[in-house]
Amino acid sequence: MAGREAAEGEAMSISEIALAQGQTTYGRGAEFRRGLAASTPVLLGIIPYALVLGAQAAQKGLSVAEVPLMTGLNFAGGSEFAAIQLWTSPPHILLIAAITLLVNSRHFLMGAALAPFIKHLPKRKVFPALFLMCDESWAVGLADAQRRAASGLRPAFSLAFYLGAGLPFYLAWVAFTTCGAALGPVLGDVQTYGFAIAFPAVFLVLLRGMWKGFAAARPWLVSLVVAALVYLTVPGAWYVAAGALSGLVAAWFLAGEK
Repeated sequence: MAGREAAEGEAMSISEIALAQGQTTYGRGAEFRRGLAASTPVLLGIIPYALVLGAQAAQKGLSVAEVPLMTGLNFAGGSEFAAIQLWTSPPHILLIAAITLLVNSRHFLMGAALAPFIKHLPKRKVFPALFLMCDESWAVGLADAQRRAASGLRPAFSLAFYLGAGLPFYLAWVAFTTCGAALGPVLGDVQTYGFAIAFPAVFLVLLRGMWKGFAAARPWLVSLVVAALVYLTVPGAWYVAAGALSGLVAAWFLAGEK
């Protein structure tokens, strides 16, 4: 009798584990779809300037095979645009690498902003997820984590949601930059189509989603003014680092007012 009860208890435990696993799988799928839905409006906005980048890369002599290698291995649109502008034959590798590092330096701050929300995750999950971090996926993921934290949900950061937001950006970016490279010779100067307006439009949408009032946005204003001044007065991409650092310093000083 005791053996049968033990067996029934063991069977029940296995069933409960299977049910729990099924619920977890469903939950992850639902979170992934939620991330996809949240990112879709912005995702549509990156397609035009992905085409622009691909076309510009083709005009600089990169092949249809080389463009997805560049955009897939260095998933950071701003630095890719900068690299293409500097591309010559033969290319100045050290200069391009330095500018790429400078433009991508904002990722240090973006990662630091996410750090409190992802510290509970193992590194084997964090590092692949951070590879998918671009401005758009970071903004969508951070805004969702902040909303969940404010609602008392734990953990605040949903990895499945973040992957649902980030992975489509990655796939679309690689796919449409490749399309741009293939269509570039046919389209000619893609700038004449007005695709470049998509870049600031996407960032305005991201800023609107993170807006918490003028007081909280003062570091953004400082960053904008400093970046604009450096852009107008200093050659190169130093305005990126200057804007990021000035915004960080402003946020630190303004936090002391509270």
